[in-house]
This record gives sequence, structure tokens and C-alpha cells, in this order.
Amino acid sequence: MPKTLYLVRHAKSSWVNPSYSDFDRPLNDRGRHDAPEMGRRLKEKGILPEIIISSPARRATETLDGLNRELQVNPDSVFMQKRLYEASTEILIEIIQALNNTADSALIIGHNPSMSWAIEKLSAEPGGNLPTCSVAAIRLDSNDWNLAGICTGELLFIDYPRKPA
Repeated sequence: MPKTLYLVRHAKSSWVNPSYSDFDRPLNDRGRHDAPEMGRRLKEKGILPEIIISSPARRATETLDGLNRELQVNPDSVFMQKRLYEASTEILIEIIQALNNTADSALIIGHNPSMSWAIEKLSAEPGGNLPTCSVAAIRLDSNDWNLAGICTGELLFIDYPRKPA
């Protein structure tokens, strides 16, 4: 079965407290609203990823919490991947290629610019600059995660909280 990948840019983060390191920045009010909203939209489309991998940065883990309030993915299928924080596109592709082939769908929560660039690498479609809390869905033209970025996939959709209906 072809693999489906959901790339999520973390929700809007707060810059209010300058004492926080970049890694420790939390979501702002809009981000705390948008993450569950995007989880609801995915659920309405019948999307339930078999595995979720998130950057351990606070804004990414808070995005995960918001999404998963709606999706309710089993905690045993949710993983933190330190390499996603400040990952290059190449590292992001390596993480995708290392996914277990028993899973046919995966959701990855990370950061720009690698999330935007990965869309182009995986689908040959321009990803542009993903707005915060965007979800890009890509169906790979392969039954093997290891071929991600080698075989071109199909960009199914990009959705984000402020996208016009």
C-alpha cells in the first residue's frame, strides 16, 4: 500500500518572554487554538496517522498535544525525535526513510524551513512558506518509506488554519 505522509509545521509560538530559549518557546493563544482545529479538520477527513513523530521543542510538543486532543492517536505510537529540531531537509528525509514499513501513514511535526522544502523534495511541487500549523499531505509513489525523496510523491493537499474555505 502506498505510504501517506502528513507534514505539520508547529502552531504559532509566543515571543513575549525573551528569557525563553528558542527550544522552550510555548505556543501563543492563536497557536493553542489552531492546533486542535487542525486536528479536527484531519479527523473530519478521516485521517488518523498510525505514527506521529514530533520535534521535542516546546512549541512542537504543544502542537502535538492540540492535534492529538482530536486525533487521539495511541501514546505508544507517538515519538519525540531530537533530530527534527533545526533539521535540514536531508535529515528530515532520513527520518522519513527510517520509518517502519508496517505503518502506512505517518505525521511529522517540525519546523520551517525544512518542512516547506521537504514538500518540494517529496512531491516536486512548490511548498512555498508553510504558514504555522499547516498540514501538507503527500502520498508517496512507493510501499517503502526508504524510497521517500527518491520516488516522487503526490501532494494531496495543504491546509492551514486561516485558509479560505
